[in-house]
Amino acid sequence: MKRARLIYNPTSGREEMRRLLPDVLERLDQGGIETSCHATTGEGDATREAALAVERGYDIIIAAGGDGTLNEVVNGMAGKSNLPPLGVFPLGTTNDFARAMGISRRWEDYCDLVIENQTRPIDIGRVNGRHFINIAGGGSLTELTYEVPSRLKTMIGQLAYYMKGIEKMASLSPTTLIIDAEGYETMEGEFMLFLIANSNSVGGFEKLAPGARIDDGLLDVIAVKKCNLAEFIRLVTMALRGDHLGDSHVIHFKTRRMEVTSPGRVLLNLDGELGGELPGVFEILPQHLRIFAEGE
Repeated sequence: MKRARLIYNPTSGREEMRRLLPDVLERLDQGGIETSCHATTGEGDATREAALAVERGYDIIIAAGGDGTLNEVVNGMAGKSNLPPLGVFPLGTTNDFARAMGISRRWEDYCDLVIENQTRPIDIGRVNGRHFINIAGGGSLTELTYEVPSRLKTMIGQLAYYMKGIEKMASLSPTTLIIDAEGYETMEGEFMLFLIANSNSVGGFEKLAPGARIDDGLLDVIAVKKCNLAEFIRLVTMALRGDHLGDSHVIHFKTRRMEVTSPGRVLLNLDGELGGELPGVFEILPQHLRIFAEGE
């Protein structure tokens, strides 16, 4: 019988996992997977628990929660040898990674996928010793995902981000960045933000990085040059349709490694969580982890 460790955020998805837990455990057990659980208690707890699960030789690790919980679990696993496959129950507000991977929100279907051992390899991003599975970025608007209180996200979901986004729009300001990417000349100028995508689903936008692939060994980079509020709103509207990459304010390229520096203080966003600040060296770990998901 296989052993699994399920690490879940008890506040994600309006506390959905608390209600589902008995049924999930029963279905996995019936499929030959003996599962023990850990409810996270605060920042960094999921990372510590995931690292311990790898050390103890669990056959499967499952993260249940939002993109932040998933990021913590990945940080507990990445860089180690003999990694078990990772399962993902998407219970957060945006669930960018699960959407990009086509992971079903029907817990029954996903349990069956884990039982059937359907996995696929994925790339992992790394910056300054920390890892990200879906997105890294910097700039004032990227801060809103970790500035929204978790209780507010639990209560009103995606609307919490829209409310915070409107608040941030009024104070948008450019930042001087120096971008030195492998295969390209150094880029220096004033930018509204930069994003490094590992998949095509970013911040609820499924067409923001349409060419990004989770297993191609490349980082998909988008940087928005200095613009006024009206131009920025126009770009956001274009991004909803996937028409933004050809705009003169947008720089888009793919690379395996890049360094970003700034004379000012720029905070980093990693999978929706605060991830330190610049300078940062971003690189890709090709097909570093296996995820329970259907193949392409």
